[in-house]
Amino acid sequence: MRDILLFAFIAAMLTMGFKRPFLWVLLYIYVDIVAPQKVAWGFLTSLQVSLIVFLAAFGGYILLDNKQGSRPSVRQGLIIMLLLWCGYTTLGAEFQDSAWEKWDWVWKALVFAAFLPLTLRTKLRLESAALIMVLSAATIIIPAGIKTVFSGGGGYGVLVSLVQENSGLYEGSTLSTVAITMIPLILWVGRYSSIITERRIAWAFALALTFAALLTPIGTQTRTGLVCIAALAVLMMRSVKHKFLFAGMAAAAVLVAIPFLPAAYTERMSTITDHQSDQSASTRVAVWQWTLDYVAANPTGGGFDAYRGNSFTYNTRNVTELGETQQVEYIEITEESRAYHSAYFEVLGEQGYFGFAIWLAIHLTGLISMERIRRRYARFTDEEAVKWRGFATALQHGHVIYLVGALFIGVGYQPFIFMMVGLEIALATILRRDKRFETAETRPWLKDRQPAEASA
Repeated sequence: MRDILLFAFIAAMLTMGFKRPFLWVLLYIYVDIVAPQKVAWGFLTSLQVSLIVFLAAFGGYILLDNKQGSRPSVRQGLIIMLLLWCGYTTLGAEFQDSAWEKWDWVWKALVFAAFLPLTLRTKLRLESAALIMVLSAATIIIPAGIKTVFSGGGGYGVLVSLVQENSGLYEGSTLSTVAITMIPLILWVGRYSSIITERRIAWAFALALTFAALLTPIGTQTRTGLVCIAALAVLMMRSVKHKFLFAGMAAAAVLVAIPFLPAAYTERMSTITDHQSDQSASTRVAVWQWTLDYVAANPTGGGFDAYRGNSFTYNTRNVTELGETQQVEYIEITEESRAYHSAYFEVLGEQGYFGFAIWLAIHLTGLISMERIRRRYARFTDEEAVKWRGFATALQHGHVIYLVGALFIGVGYQPFIFMMVGLEIALATILRRDKRFETAETRPWLKDRQPAEASA
């Protein structure tokens, strides 16, 4: 039954796309986030759903869609540069089999990220893409939150959302990072989306989904999720009016929640400040040091999955309580082929200095672009200006949270974040046509005057 329902939904969207080709773009966003071929149990698992919808999205835009207003940007050029460089390093990768396996999904993530802004040529389309991203992520976050409430979540590497799989977006640390990353966008959709007309219902759903997102790191027992929550709290201080009241309420909420947290969760979180007492954290530090040495000897990187060639030895500290004294024992551990545990070191080790510079430029220019929009629209108080300034803020905050989480997990090429990059590029392109935006940019001596209303 599940296969039939999923297949019927996908088939219906594909059929409607012949009249509205943009629906195929939205369908690909859903398929790439939820991966219905993994959720299904029967015949749907054998279909190349992602590739079919991917080709439909491109073909629909090229052959059927109106391209008025579509224009390329510098950031799209950077994404293409990263794509070409990844192709080059894959050709010379040290581990060819696994490198080409990773390339099989990375190239689609990068191509779609460069393509997406061309299709988001209107504000309504931009809102639609943001809404589909929220709802698609919700299909994974809500089950995770429910299972956390009723069963404690299961623990690290055990939490099952829609599928019993610990890879991709369904991997615990990645899911926790994405769940917290989505919160600013979730709240924006609940407050400003013009597609959902019932504002109270939208806001109630947004708050409930936010609560489920906050529960997800507890269910997965991931330290990365806790770090992302802390980053979210700091960023929210930028937007709230009563900062001291917000900080006090947040601190009180934490104190109230602590007694209700699973003991396994609090025990795992206690290892954040002392990496030597935890083997997983110690491994991360050792892998990072190996990566720095590797890139120093191989400036162009080793291609995808170059970590498979690593080998290192480190010491962990084990503290045993003996009455009123403590016995400290250092244990030597040797490991091989350990993953990077950081998007930054992942990209650096695989793409070298040049590829890492491109990757970093894509993210930093996005944050700067959103900040420029925030500041330029800060002088306007009408509803439309407040709405899109809020959208820029939501994208920027979500992007920052993701980059903070990426410090500790290997999500350098995760398609989800590149979709957000696509939304940022589209927003900057659309608002560049706003007369007020142009006036503030080219005629700064008028910044204290209220310009005429911009066309929609």
